[in-house]
Amino acid sequence: MKVLANDGISKAGENLLKESGIEVLENKIAQNHLINFINENNVDVLLVRSATEVRRDLTDACPSLKIIGRGGVGMDNIDVEYARNKGIFVINTPNASSRSVAEMVFAHFFSLARFLHESNRMMPLEGETQFNALKKSFANAVELEGKTLGVVGFGGIGKEVVKIGISLGMNVKVFTRNPKTETISLEFFDGQKLNFQISSGNDWDEFLKNTDFISINTPKSKEYIIDSPQFEKMKNGVFIVNTARGGVINEQKLLEFIESGKVAGAALDVFENEPNPSLNILMNPALSLSPHLGGNTLDAQEKIGTELAEQIIEIKKKL
Repeated sequence: MKVLANDGISKAGENLLKESGIEVLENKIAQNHLINFINENNVDVLLVRSATEVRRDLTDACPSLKIIGRGGVGMDNIDVEYARNKGIFVINTPNASSRSVAEMVFAHFFSLARFLHESNRMMPLEGETQFNALKKSFANAVELEGKTLGVVGFGGIGKEVVKIGISLGMNVKVFTRNPKTETISLEFFDGQKLNFQISSGNDWDEFLKNTDFISINTPKSKEYIIDSPQFEKMKNGVFIVNTARGGVINEQKLLEFIESGKVAGAALDVFENEPNPSLNILMNPALSLSPHLGGNTLDAQEKIGTELAEQIIEIKKKL
């Protein structure tokens, strides 16, 4: 079996595959040359992340493909059902990067709550001449302990966000379209473990009432999940972080509600116009921004590579 890891794979994943007698090609092939490369090298498995697209034309033109793997959660860049209908296995790693994304959520929450995003921009410019003025302007910071955290979505990432919120002493509430109850387990360094029963609801009024921090952790949606009706129901001074997908939050309305003071600050790791965010988003001082880094940690890449490799090895046994 021959694997093309077109967007890369961790060394741990590569080693697992090689130990199972699977050949790994780590070439980075441009999209317009990908079909020819797969056919010329008789590639069985194509591994991608977000950079490479696997559409119908590719699956139709590459009869050797048996498995398509996505290193990550969403598979927006793959025509999944079409490939599966052709008998191709389509796999992903829904849980491998969950912790990394959840920690990114709180990196942004802490940055917003303590004005670190703006402080880091202004200190190199005015720190020498306006030190005391900057200190005063960033004085209205808040703690997360004791505040209410609202989590939109209750998949792997949402659960990790809830865990961190609980560990920080936050009050937690969860919004899902279909209410459900999940057991959230916190495991500690000394082997102790605590379980929490968390039930989600689908009432926006109840969810948004008195919620101080909101994390959006949903799959890609065809329409906005957070739009004017939701913004209007939020408490004044709310903080929002979106690490889900661009297009789940109305960015232009977000700017309006920041201007009105309803939203104290927001963070975006994903954008409606990715990879070309609008200038008014990039320049707004109330926004903490990152270039889609949620699952981009060394730890997550190791987990993703290992999880993909294990799935490929299992599928190979069935072929």
